[in-house]
This record gives sequence, C-alpha cells and structure tokens, in this order.
Amino acid sequence: MSKISGAESHIMEALWTRGPLTAEELVQSVGREQAWGEATVKTLINRLLKKKALKSERSGGRALYQALVSREEYVTGESQGLLDRLFGGQLAPLVAHYAQHRALSPAEVARLKKLIAELDDDGQ
Repeated sequence: MSKISGAESHIMEALWTRGPLTAEELVQSVGREQAWGEATVKTLINRLLKKKALKSERSGGRALYQALVSREEYVTGESQGLLDRLFGGQLAPLVAHYAQHRALSPAEVARLKKLIAELDDDGQ
C-alpha cells in the first residue's frame, strides 16, 4: 500500500470512526472541518481508491466508501517511518528525545515504567 498523506488521513479518520460513508457525507464532515470544497474531498477519495486504502460499494444508487486499511496498520506504518527517518529505527532515542524536550507527567512516567516491566516479563 502506498503512503497515506496527511490530507488523506482526515478522510481515513472519518471512515475509521464513523464507518462506511458516502462522498456527500465525507464532504459534509471532513470538508467542513478542514474548509475543503467538494472537489478536494473527491480528489482525496480517488487517491485513496487508487492506493487501495479504501473501497467503494454501491448502496441505494450511491457509492459508499469503506476503509481497507485499519487505523492500527496506518499508525504502525507511520510510527515506524518516523522512527526510521529520525531515530535510525530505534525506540529508545525517541523516548529520550521527548523526555529531554518535553516534561513527562507522572502518569506518563508510570505508564512507561509499566510498559518496560511488561516487556521485561515477556522476555523472560
């Protein structure tokens, strides 16, 4: 699957959260949120169809669009791409970067400690 652009991700997010939608429904929701016209939304839909990120089915005389890529697959791909581009594919430097440049809340620190403990448990 080809990479989903930032603009295209708005269309995908609407489909992930609200399920299959018509072009008109996407124009009404995403178009309004992003201040995009009908032509822009339909262009993004067509790009996503070509990338096989969504499919179109006829229902009641209208095309109904549905995501073929799960949100989890998208997030995993985007996350790995970020790690690869900026941190040599390594997670620890990413976490260290955020810890140095952004204050972590006690809840975030606790969550990271819990995750590390779970990873240690799985490794044994």
